[in-house]
Amino acid sequence: MLISFILILLLTTLFYFFLYEDFNWTIGSYRSNTDLKTVRIDWKGNPVNPEGRFLNENLEALPGFRDLWRWQRETNPQKAEKQKDTFRLKVTKNSDFLTNTEDCVVWLGHATFFIRLNGVSILTDPVLKSPSALMKRYSELPVAVSELKNIDYIIASHNHRDHCDEKSLKTLAPQNPNTTYLTGLELDELLKKWTNSTNIQAAGWYQAYQTDTSKIEIIYLPARHWSRRYLNDTNKSLWGAYLIRANGKSIYFGSDSGYGTHYKDFAKYFGGVDVALLGVGAYKPEWFMAASHARPKDATKAAHEMKAKRFIPMHYGTFDLSDEPLGDAYRELQKLQKEPENQQLLVLAGVGEVVKL
Repeated sequence: MLISFILILLLTTLFYFFLYEDFNWTIGSYRSNTDLKTVRIDWKGNPVNPEGRFLNENLEALPGFRDLWRWQRETNPQKAEKQKDTFRLKVTKNSDFLTNTEDCVVWLGHATFFIRLNGVSILTDPVLKSPSALMKRYSELPVAVSELKNIDYIIASHNHRDHCDEKSLKTLAPQNPNTTYLTGLELDELLKKWTNSTNIQAAGWYQAYQTDTSKIEIIYLPARHWSRRYLNDTNKSLWGAYLIRANGKSIYFGSDSGYGTHYKDFAKYFGGVDVALLGVGAYKPEWFMAASHARPKDATKAAHEMKAKRFIPMHYGTFDLSDEPLGDAYRELQKLQKEPENQQLLVLAGVGEVVKL
């Protein structure tokens, strides 16, 4: 009991000094990559505070020290249910999709997807094993890591360890010497250190990466989240989502995001999307997590607002990151899928299942 209290006290103290309490949530200037095209003509660039730390689009502040302390002290009402939950994602062992030519989306677990569009292959936020001893993996990969070769683009949406894994990127780099890494502002130096690649592009929101647009277009977009990898680098690098489109088809990779106005804005500026890949896990307690993660109901609402034709949920069932039981999101999604307006929208894909476009 004493050890648990000390750990909680240490955690909250670290957050107090290095995360929220002294963070300046006012705009000091705007940032973008001057080498990349900005596709929204009225966009000034990413807001940063006077200390150069990135801010969310509507200046939504994250929960503070008191909120974190409250969460650590309160009792999880689903604690007993969580301890008994035996849910596991369905995993289909399959590697055929790596060698065929069909447009497809294949979930590899958490926020990692293999995407092929117009002959171009993309891997999103590759976390191929457990990123740390404290983060057990509950779903297997459907393919051997050694088979993930000849990838054209590897996406690293932001620097959190369940999305940006050093071991995975170091493993993939020699297997994919010609890949191009697409990330957010100020994360490129870390990727360069890990991969030894010079093919790295770091974008601000509403900026298009340099690609052969006759084959594919990839745009970095807003998300409601934050970044931190070490103790004193809160929001020093950017987080975001991706629009991938080619040959009349489009995919939105939402990465990590709380619900926000950026979904309606997406429909306004881009008119909709064929497939939306949106996170639905790590959302309880909702009063604390909603600032950076969406619950299944809000992610489904977001899919409607962004005029998605299909919505594939992700970011659940692979890692245990918050208070809800491992299968909580899946069970909520099953209920949502039964509602008439969601029956054609919501696709509960298993890991390794090929969703054709």
